[in-house]
Amino acid sequence: QVQVVESGGGEVQPGGSLTLSCVASGSTIFSINTMGWYRQAPGKERELVAEITNGGSTRYSGFVRGRFTISGDNARKTAYLHMNNVVPGDTAVYYCKGDYVERGIHLRTVWGQGTQVTVSS
Repeated sequence: QVQVVESGGGEVQPGGSLTLSCVASGSTIFSINTMGWYRQAPGKERELVAEITNGGSTRYSGFVRGRFTISGDNARKTAYLHMNNVVPGDTAVYYCKGDYVERGIHLRTVWGQGTQVTVSS
C-alpha cells in the first residue's frame, strides 16, 4: 500500500549537477524510518549511495567523496539526492528505498522503479 517514486534523472555532462527526488505515499498510515538511494550500473551489483533516517542521520558510500548530499523532508516523506561534480562512473539507474512502519507495528521495505542518470559529454 506504500510506494516510493523517483524523479529527476536525466543526462548531464561531467562536472555538472543533478538532483533526484523520492516521494513516499500510501493509502494506509505509515511512518518512515529510513530512506536511501542506491544505484546499479549495467553488469554491476546494486550498491548503496546514501541514506537518511527520520532523525536526520546520514550515511554515505565512500565513492561519493563529498560530491553527493542526501536530505529529507519528514512532513512530505520526501528524500533528495543532490549530485555535484558528477563523473561518467556515476552513470546508473538510481533507486529509492524506503524502510517504514505501517500502522505502527509492521516493519516493511519498499523499492522504487528507478530513474536513469547518464553522465556523458
